[in-house]
Amino acid sequence: MANRLKTIRRRYVNSVNRLHKLVVRTMPSVIKKFLGGPARCSSSSFAADRTGQDSAGDGEAVTSTSTDNLCIPIEDSALARIAGALVAGGGEVRNLRRLSGGASQETWAFELVAAADGLTHRLILRRAPGGTFQHSTAAGLEIEAAIIRTMAANGIPVPEVRHVLDPDDGLGRGFVTSHVDGETIARRVLRDATFTAVRPALPALFGQVLAGIHGSPTAGLPELRLTCLGATLDLLRNEVRALSTPRPVFEVAIRWLEDHVLPDVPPVLVHGDFRLGNLIIADDGIAAVLDWELVHLGDPMEDLAWLCATPWRFGNVDQPVAGLGAREDLFAAYEAAGGTVDRARVRWWDVASALRWGVNCAAMTPLFRDGTDPSVERAMIARRASENEIDLLRLIYLGD
Repeated sequence: MANRLKTIRRRYVNSVNRLHKLVVRTMPSVIKKFLGGPARCSSSSFAADRTGQDSAGDGEAVTSTSTDNLCIPIEDSALARIAGALVAGGGEVRNLRRLSGGASQETWAFELVAAADGLTHRLILRRAPGGTFQHSTAAGLEIEAAIIRTMAANGIPVPEVRHVLDPDDGLGRGFVTSHVDGETIARRVLRDATFTAVRPALPALFGQVLAGIHGSPTAGLPELRLTCLGATLDLLRNEVRALSTPRPVFEVAIRWLEDHVLPDVPPVLVHGDFRLGNLIIADDGIAAVLDWELVHLGDPMEDLAWLCATPWRFGNVDQPVAGLGAREDLFAAYEAAGGTVDRARVRWWDVASALRWGVNCAAMTPLFRDGTDPSVERAMIARRASENEIDLLRLIYLGD
């Protein structure tokens, strides 16, 4: 029996690797055939350097309709009005550009040349789409900025928040941070020679940082969404039942989660989307934790499981921790830094995470078919729902 399970696991790994390669090679005509809608390559009028914080993330989870059509261009003069809040004496705004990546917020990079001393400050504006739009599950950009400042005070690596927009700024909702050098694109972190030395250490570093986040005092934090296992299960159940196409494997996952639900634990601060793509990696470690928009209070095992979800292994499916290493290294470092790993709860969140991403992928199909977002990228994400069905069956019946 043990040999049979090993054979099944090996075949699963090989199959998923082939699926990932197939998705990369998929052409618009093939997508049209599978999803029954028009396939069109999307384009952007904004140039982007996707190195360091000039990126919102590689392979970011898309959980709603595209917000690109909500983007309202920003003029240099608009940022010039807040220059005095960014550096003493203000200065001249240069090289303003919107960056690629990011499914739910606008990210802009610019330089500010200080009038007082001529120094150039590299800055990032994180703004709500169109200046005002907010997703239902997002904490809100003002809260996100407050959390980042709190994390900085607690020793978590984050960008420095330089200014939080207010209505008088005329730019909408958002905040400005200092640029942080490093890399966010997962495939580069996983493959480039620059990160060869640090790659083996990253799973343990992830554990240390997550333990720091989860151990942060919650007193004095802004009001945050509270997410327990029961509420998560209710949300997933409703989303599965609302899909346009029946998904029997998703229903099996719902039943498994119902049968294995555990009592709630005292809530802690949870990042909500901790993974490669939302981290700036330097050649010596983690330079910054980004994208706190899903921050909430809840079960700390949610973050550990989400980091190990198959989509965030970026093809290295036999390396559970972000495609970089074993769970044991992550767990050992997490516990050494003061956290406690509950493996039964991690497994529950493993299944919930796979279902969460699967529902997100499946929800893309009607958006592609009805023309809301007829891009190739949207269709490719929709196709990946079948990969998550494989993940769910594996997790439920074989384990990871």
